[in-house]
Amino acid sequence: MDFSALSVDLGNQLRSQNAQLFGGAIGAVIAPSTNTSVQPEYDDMRPRGVTNHFCRIPIPDTKVTDDESFMVMLQNIRNATLDSVDVAMTMAPECLIMGMSAETFWDGASGAEALIAKVTERTGGVPVIMGSTAVDAALKVHKAKRIGVITPYMPVADKQVRLFFEDLGYEVVHLNGLQSPSPMQIAHESPQKLKRAAIAVSEGVDAIVQCGTNLAFAEVAARAEWWLEKPVIAINTATYWHALRSMGINDRIEGFGSLLLDF
Repeated sequence: MDFSALSVDLGNQLRSQNAQLFGGAIGAVIAPSTNTSVQPEYDDMRPRGVTNHFCRIPIPDTKVTDDESFMVMLQNIRNATLDSVDVAMTMAPECLIMGMSAETFWDGASGAEALIAKVTERTGGVPVIMGSTAVDAALKVHKAKRIGVITPYMPVADKQVRLFFEDLGYEVVHLNGLQSPSPMQIAHESPQKLKRAAIAVSEGVDAIVQCGTNLAFAEVAARAEWWLEKPVIAINTATYWHALRSMGINDRIEGFGSLLLDF
């Protein structure tokens, strides 16, 4: 008997059962219209039999040069988020994944809790998965307490990221805000720049965390784990992993680091 073929067949059957159970979808995903990283990274991580259904949060690609202009961009997202949730819910998903980042860290742990409650009320009780709490779950499985953080943000948002992690008892040893010049341009930060950013926050930490869902960091993070020899958690990987595991889908997926492969 070819046990390797049998293993593949059983895996395909399990994924097919997952697809039938969840209507063929892991859920609806909302992300800003300027975001060109969440969708391809989620799709690359998608197990067979699972589909991702995207709904965009329409925002302009405003210039971000300082704290004030960052807040203009963030307010544009806030103004359009709940309408996008309403559109996404018309497909009757099993869960809603928030493919946006800064707002999920705002006002610390209590702010994240309030945001989940607000959006869950809007979904009519359908579970909501978001980046900040997903990264917390990822850090917990890695048993990491001292962290280095990378963001594409301005200082006003970096303070909120630090507050969130410190509220939960993590020590933020390093934080490197790249200050990307617009929401769309976040995706244009080069892999080489992201590599250097990871190295810059790696000294004396248990794990590295990347925030900002439009940073194309998932593959960089997976490679960085090899040469930094510690967990490197990309927010898109953590959020999608948390969604899969929360829905009872336990496929191990190669190419995106230890989180999707080992937990």
